[in-house]
Amino acid sequence: MDSEGYANACDKQLPRAVKVMDPFHVVHLALDKLTKTRQRVQQETTGHRGRKGDLLYRGRRPLLTRVPLLSAKQLTVLEELFADERHQSVEITWSVTQKIMAAYSQRDRKRGKQMMAEVIDSIASGVPKGLDELRVLGRTMNKRRDDILAYFDYEICKRPR
Repeated sequence: MDSEGYANACDKQLPRAVKVMDPFHVVHLALDKLTKTRQRVQQETTGHRGRKGDLLYRGRRPLLTRVPLLSAKQLTVLEELFADERHQSVEITWSVTQKIMAAYSQRDRKRGKQMMAEVIDSIASGVPKGLDELRVLGRTMNKRRDDILAYFDYEICKRPR
């Protein structure tokens, strides 16, 4: 997701405007990395793409859903998925995406900003080997840190519910 040309044009035409990366794009970026992690682990553990009976394949939708919105059946699928230590990288990436979504759903903007800053700090460096997708997400979010955190500073930004 490269908007460098757009950002440069805005800087020239609107020098006092503040760049804000909206929640949709941040969450989409994180969920994309989660999907790539799930697909990689699926290929490594089974040797093939996801099939109907595969646990990682069954977990694709629950993995992309916020915890408060999960049904009992979806929670069971996630519990089964995370019980297998071969899926540890999926669980770690999933927990980061949940923290990102939780930061945006905070009613207190200061608390949301603090939570998001903590997430960015935690994945910006020191991500263990085997979590390449999370490492890339950390670099991207750290690079766009100011744009991401600016969302929490302005009341005019539309809030997700």
